[in-house]
Amino acid sequence: MLKALALLVLPVLIDGAPTDLVVQNVDQLSDGVDWKVSGWFDPRLNGGRMLDFTTPDLGEPINIIISARSDPSILTMPGLHRYTKSLGFSEECLGMHYGDLHEADLGDGDGRKTEQFLARQHYFPVWGTCWESLRGGNHFRAWKQNGTEANSGAWFLAASKEKYLGEHHTIDDDGYNAGRDFIVERAVAGGRWRGMWWKADVEWNEGLLESGWEGVNHNISQDGRVAILTVYRL
Repeated sequence: MLKALALLVLPVLIDGAPTDLVVQNVDQLSDGVDWKVSGWFDPRLNGGRMLDFTTPDLGEPINIIISARSDPSILTMPGLHRYTKSLGFSEECLGMHYGDLHEADLGDGDGRKTEQFLARQHYFPVWGTCWESLRGGNHFRAWKQNGTEANSGAWFLAASKEKYLGEHHTIDDDGYNAGRDFIVERAVAGGRWRGMWWKADVEWNEGLLESGWEGVNHNISQDGRVAILTVYRL
């Protein structure tokens, strides 16, 4: 039955991307059906979805997947924190969480689970994420797909760009697409943190998310594209 369902909802994979976000050196496009091959599992095949749960009725797009085919070190929580810093992000201001906690169902058997990491753009070395909390900017939430029914080990990220504190951190008009692209640009370009270097390949998936604004928090339209990153240690 699972195979039949997979055929019905098999994602449509494309190799097109914005001109500054080029697919690089991807040997085989992944479909998310067999997570042991793809490095991630399509949540929809087991009752999950690619919108998180922000309110009872609305969610924000999970628009980046870090494949489990990536450097094994970044598939751990400490490793994700290190990799995040190489992209210009860091932990929340003074370690304090601002805003609601989001949940996501990754179809891995764990049901809805609370965000496991929230990273904010790190504008400068000291208190850089505090400035993001005031000024606004890019941030993402992360969940690990590691339930008993689909233990891929992949990270699923909901990225967006938000407005400044005076506008209650609402999302920019094109904030879901812009927040995703901000991360992907840096991942593909490559970066380092404390002597560790990483660089990512990206493939683009159209089919995991419905484009448009229906069901999306703040009624902000998004293009329905999901970036699947495979991150390599250099």
